[in-house]
Amino acid sequence: MILLRKYLAREIYLATLLVLVAFLMLFAFFDLINELNYLGKGNYRLQHVLLFVLLSLPGHVYELAPIAVLIGTLYALSQLAANSEYTVMRISGLSPYAAGAALARIGAIFVVLTFVFGELVTPFAERAAQQLRLAAMSAVVAQEFRSGLWVKDDFRFINVREVKPDNSLNGIKIYEFDKDYRLRSISFAERGEFKKNNTWSLSRVVRTSFDSSGTSVSKFAQTDWHSVLTPDLLSVLLVQPEKMSAINLYQFTRHLSENRQQTERYEIAMWKKLLYPFATLVMMALALPFAYVHVRLGGVGVKIFSGIMLGVLFHLLNGLSSSVGIIQGWTPFYSAVLPSVMFLTAAIAMMWWVERR
Repeated sequence: MILLRKYLAREIYLATLLVLVAFLMLFAFFDLINELNYLGKGNYRLQHVLLFVLLSLPGHVYELAPIAVLIGTLYALSQLAANSEYTVMRISGLSPYAAGAALARIGAIFVVLTFVFGELVTPFAERAAQQLRLAAMSAVVAQEFRSGLWVKDDFRFINVREVKPDNSLNGIKIYEFDKDYRLRSISFAERGEFKKNNTWSLSRVVRTSFDSSGTSVSKFAQTDWHSVLTPDLLSVLLVQPEKMSAINLYQFTRHLSENRQQTERYEIAMWKKLLYPFATLVMMALALPFAYVHVRLGGVGVKIFSGIMLGVLFHLLNGLSSSVGIIQGWTPFYSAVLPSVMFLTAAIAMMWWVERR
């Protein structure tokens, strides 16, 4: 059984790698075409375009991992079935349960690699790619409204006109309220730079204070400002929630919750980050029944096409479940796990059907 598992692992790993490389080349080409639209803006040159495309590849690896595993496993098993090798394995004592267990052990490496790419490689590469583009184009990182970015921090409302690629802030307004939500002060700073321990250094600050005795205006060349707003939270503006790490999603979700803001989108993204690597095992389970379908019922090409369609369907359902979950108010965990549960159920049903036959 160990020999069979090693042989299966070699075939599946090789097929999955080839499929993944093919997908990456295709998506890199699409990214290149898209980035050429920005060529010449500011200092954005061809070398920046190529580097941006290269830094985008880890994100594609993470997104395409389940689909590549599904098609790679399906191709490997279909080839074995077409050459009657899988029939020999079954005669040698490879039961469906033993085959499923072998695939689970083979797929463990896919789970680990997908998790590593999702937690460590993709967030870093995506942030670096966005910073590269914005710095070369001399652009602003984010402007959610015409007035800039708005953030709630306990009893303060913060308006930032510009967030620069180096995480420095331009045009900062801080509206501070008391516990009864009466306005206590309005501060304006031309620039802010992050120091450490949740502390920002603000320069050229004008503060207008309101109290029972009247209004007073103070000016400071430089002052420190303590806030929960950090570069890590600002990185949310650079990276889509789906490409952030689970720990950053958890921290940002806590920040939103403490400030009584909606957290559903980020909670769903967090659960998906934790559950998505296991989707590779579900895809391998879905590919297993195809090894039991006789070649005359469908050649390798037909099975590969079926795998591509199933992979596309999984990708669509994975995105749809998030949107529907937010609209319908589903529990974030259920929204994240629903596509995998549906496909695992389909795999079990297909396995039952081929065994009955």
